Amino acid sequence: MLERYHRELLNFLFRQVGDRDTAADLAQESYARVLGVQSAGQAVLDMRALLYRTARNLVIDQHRRAGVRRHEDLDAIPEVEHPAAPQHLQPEESLASRQIIRAYVETIEALPLRCREAFVLRIFDELSHAQIASRMGISVSMVEKHVVRGMLACKLCERRLREGGDTVASRSGAQA
Repeated sequence: MLERYHRELLNFLFRQVGDRDTAADLAQESYARVLGVQSAGQAVLDMRALLYRTARNLVIDQHRRAGVRRHEDLDAIPEVEHPAAPQHLQPEESLASRQIIRAYVETIEALPLRCREAFVLRIFDELSHAQIASRMGISVSMVEKHVVRGMLACKLCERRLREGGDTVASRSGAQA
């Protein structure tokens, strides 16, 4: 009875795995398992369905084993051959970036309140000087002075960071 499904099952398995020899091995294993079920005395209502379900499960098992082998192969590669993470994801770079951001935030927070407000509206919210002047109720000239003061404070922060003598701890008491 199983012989009449042989070619059909073989073609099905070939489409799944793309290799005739592997398909033949999986078909043979499928037949052996179905015959094992029959010989155990279990009733098989639909032989074809059981055969195909068994074959599909074997294909899934084979794919899983292949995935495990690929992972094992990756583990065997010496450490020096693993590609490095992008520079911005390196721990040292990440820490340095956070420290730089913290330095700029502290510099901006150290600005006088109205100066900081005008600077943030210009740089981060990208409002024009006229829009800021209208929102804050001050002259455009005063907005320009506040923005320039903020820019100078950030330039000073940048210079300290480039010189490398500045640390987050030493900045906490400094005013820009």
